[in-house]
Amino acid sequence: MRFETRAQCPSLPVLDQVAEKIVGCTLCPRLIEYCRGIGQTRRRKYRDQQYWSKPVPGFGDPNARILILGLAPGAHGANRTGRPFTGDDSGNFMYPVLFDLGLASKPDAIDRSDGMTLRKLWISSVVRCAPPGDKPAPQEIRNCSSHLAAELAALSGIQVVVCLGRIAWDGYLAHLLGQGVIQRRAEFVFRHGAEYLLPNGVKLLGSYHPSRRNTNTGRLDRPMFARIFARALEFLEETKAKKPSQKNI
Repeated sequence: MRFETRAQCPSLPVLDQVAEKIVGCTLCPRLIEYCRGIGQTRRRKYRDQQYWSKPVPGFGDPNARILILGLAPGAHGANRTGRPFTGDDSGNFMYPVLFDLGLASKPDAIDRSDGMTLRKLWISSVVRCAPPGDKPAPQEIRNCSSHLAAELAALSGIQVVVCLGRIAWDGYLAHLLGQGVIQRRAEFVFRHGAEYLLPNGVKLLGSYHPSRRNTNTGRLDRPMFARIFARALEFLEETKAKKPSQKNI
């Protein structure tokens, strides 16, 4: 199994510029203050660690064909480690599934220096700072939309988008509306296992978010989650020999 290195992708300079802009973003004072405050007080379990406490950029294979789009960094997960779904319960549920399907190089995501790499996959979120109560304000979501647009412009090979939860789903639909890919949201209804072929040829898949409130209650289990990504890989195989009719957005 081949995992790409940074030297193998010409789009990396653009993605690095996007990441730099995300990390330096100060458009949402409430979120910036909240993230910094968490990094100062810290959770007892991580008292000896230095928190990232900044907006979190995307992570993965720059030649990705699949995009995972989540809600926002976890307060003591990505806000602490600086990498999506790393160091929290959601990541502990998700990465073993990705590893089993050959999309991640290891099952455990601990920190930015753990050597984790992804294959065919990029992980991002509609909000880049941890929001209080996991509830970003509508304007905060809109403020982050330019970062998602910039990432997607650099990730021109995306053929499947997996949205984890309704907020990620709605955020991606807002992006598609802004780009003129779709005209109405109403025909794209979120549910676990939702599947739509968009006018630009991209497959949109919906999944419950792998948060503890879903996995601990049984609303989402590992087979359910794995089937979403198995379907994403099936779609890539189905379209492998087909030339896209237009550039993915």
